[in-house]
Amino acid sequence: MENTLPKNKLITVGLLGAIAVSSGALGAHFLKSKLETGLITADQLNGFDTGVKYQMYHVIGMLLLVILNKQFPNKFFAWAYALFFWGIILFSGSLYFLCTRHLLGADWLKFLGPITPLGGICFVLGWLCLCMAVLKTDKKG
Repeated sequence: MENTLPKNKLITVGLLGAIAVSSGALGAHFLKSKLETGLITADQLNGFDTGVKYQMYHVIGMLLLVILNKQFPNKFFAWAYALFFWGIILFSGSLYFLCTRHLLGADWLKFLGPITPLGGICFVLGWLCLCMAVLKTDKKG
């Protein structure tokens, strides 16, 4: 087994983790302070927070997938990683824009509404790929 570090994947994990923490701070401080202005509602703030949580959960999942795939190379681990990545982009990314569209003066961003569930589907498929990887790995041993 090759003993090189999957640098691009780990850099991606690091950047997505930093974005999650920064977005959480943005929501907890700046966006929360805008509730009184009406530019963001409590539901929108909650939706933004959901995007942050799901992003961080799946960033941690991506990190574990890198480790697992290094130890037990398997295409399903790689697929799960990619699905988690796209889930973050589609699910969390669309929530960030949907929930701040009034604040940004960009009501036209509401078109992103149907994108959010596609990201959720990516998350579910990623977790199912993890199951498949385990089942495939188990058959080898």
